[in-house]
Amino acid sequence: MEALADLEKVQTRILQRVTNLELSLLHGHLSSSPSLSPASEDASSAVATATEARLSAILRSNGVNDFIFKRVSSDYYYDWTFDARRDVLGAASIHHLCKSIVLVNTQAPSNVTDCSDRNYSKYYVVVVQYTARFSAEAVKNFLYALNNGQIAKKKFNMRLAPEETSVKLTGYEHNAVTCIGMKTDIPDLNSASLFREHLNCEDVEQNPPMMNVIL
Repeated sequence: MEALADLEKVQTRILQRVTNLELSLLHGHLSSSPSLSPASEDASSAVATATEARLSAILRSNGVNDFIFKRVSSDYYYDWTFDARRDVLGAASIHHLCKSIVLVNTQAPSNVTDCSDRNYSKYYVVVVQYTARFSAEAVKNFLYALNNGQIAKKKFNMRLAPEETSVKLTGYEHNAVTCIGMKTDIPDLNSASLFREHLNCEDVEQNPPMMNVIL
């Protein structure tokens, strides 16, 4: 077991070095791209690089090798149209654009204060498409069914968590949340449309998907 642990440490260090090299090349590309904002301050750039390196190591250690980080202006990004966001991020369609939001169950009893029970957690991270209509009611119904109806529906009231709570739980600032590498092991609730094998974008344009939930 000791030898295996040592091997894992060596592999992690190698992955970290590869990641750092890739990130240095990536930042060189980003700084020359007019579509992506350059780092405005050395300190913020260093924090971003450290975060990207940490996430890269996590992804690679879990077998995910095909990924890229892109940085956009926090001042203007949410003023852009979906089409503009798709273009600057290089997404296949606007339906590939997703967001992660932290929800808090405001009606959870006083003894439910953390995420130790994934079926009845105080907090959840929801990943949903920009083009989908998020429904807190759908989340409530899903969690009610997940608990086999043994917890009254009135004990589920999912609301957007305060920003300071989200930062504390995830380690990510507002509008920069991802469900990968969070500080806290928060259960993920994912829109079922994210996992559809085939997505007919023409149909979706006319009828945006409702949120069906998968834990």
